[in-house]
Amino acid sequence: MHNLAATAILIFSLAISSCSGTGDTDSGDIGGTGDDYASYDGALSGDSWPQAKARGSGTLTAVYVPAPGFAYHDDEGHLSGVTVELMRAFAGYVADYHNVELTLDFVREEDWRTFYSDIVDADDGVIGMGNVTITEERREELAFSPPYMTNIASLITHRDAPTLTRLKDLESVLGGRSALAFEGTLHEERLRTLTSRYYPDARFRMAGSNDEIIELVGSGDRYFAYIDLYNYWRAVDQGAALQRHTSGDEAAEQFGYIMPLNTTWQPVISEFFEHNGGIVSTRLYREIMETHLGTRLAATLLEAHSGTDH
Repeated sequence: MHNLAATAILIFSLAISSCSGTGDTDSGDIGGTGDDYASYDGALSGDSWPQAKARGSGTLTAVYVPAPGFAYHDDEGHLSGVTVELMRAFAGYVADYHNVELTLDFVREEDWRTFYSDIVDADDGVIGMGNVTITEERREELAFSPPYMTNIASLITHRDAPTLTRLKDLESVLGGRSALAFEGTLHEERLRTLTSRYYPDARFRMAGSNDEIIELVGSGDRYFAYIDLYNYWRAVDQGAALQRHTSGDEAAEQFGYIMPLNTTWQPVISEFFEHNGGIVSTRLYREIMETHLGTRLAATLLEAHSGTDH
């Protein structure tokens, strides 16, 4: 029996080949070929955990929202990223500790809101990875894994804006700029709470994606917004004219994989995350984070996670 670290090394060494299907394809599974579909019809489903244990094999449908560093195709066209590789490590874990050969069928969904609602409506045997913040409200309609990352929400402006050192000075320092929010997200709620307290007359503009927020904020000194820290650093590394105001940082959010409420996979997912002191405290986890997010960002996020009660 291999230990978890050995399993992960084996997983990372697997060659990924293509297979036929609808949209992009990717052999991104353990024990079989999983298609990476651009679209799908009807309710998502897979095998239940009891079925997989009884047969010694099963399929878990893994739905992802493309995101740099987390779920993306590398230069060779292979699906990879933090959330993808953790799922592959999970497949290795159930092979080693439960003698179950698990196939991961990766399914792509471009729209985060569609992704979320589709997981809510899915049948058993489905897991979603879209950097979903764990909240009590969402627990009423979804099952969550233990957190795999603590997110830092960062307040940003154009790099030419004056620096906001105290939140209470929001209106005097950033007055005249509009609040820009990704509609329907916790960042919108956070921005509305901030402005109601410190800049009640602020105008709001809604955006449909993080990329749109980065483009608008970086194109001129007209907005302030919240985005995730990893999105900020990636944008800056690519030359975006952004400034992060650390006075507005919030590190209270934790991301988890999501499953429909009727899932039978939650206990074994939790077992994997909590095995031998927890996956997020392992060298494997650090290596995955550094490989896909970079050393600087990985260190910041790891520090945030270690300072948060789980």
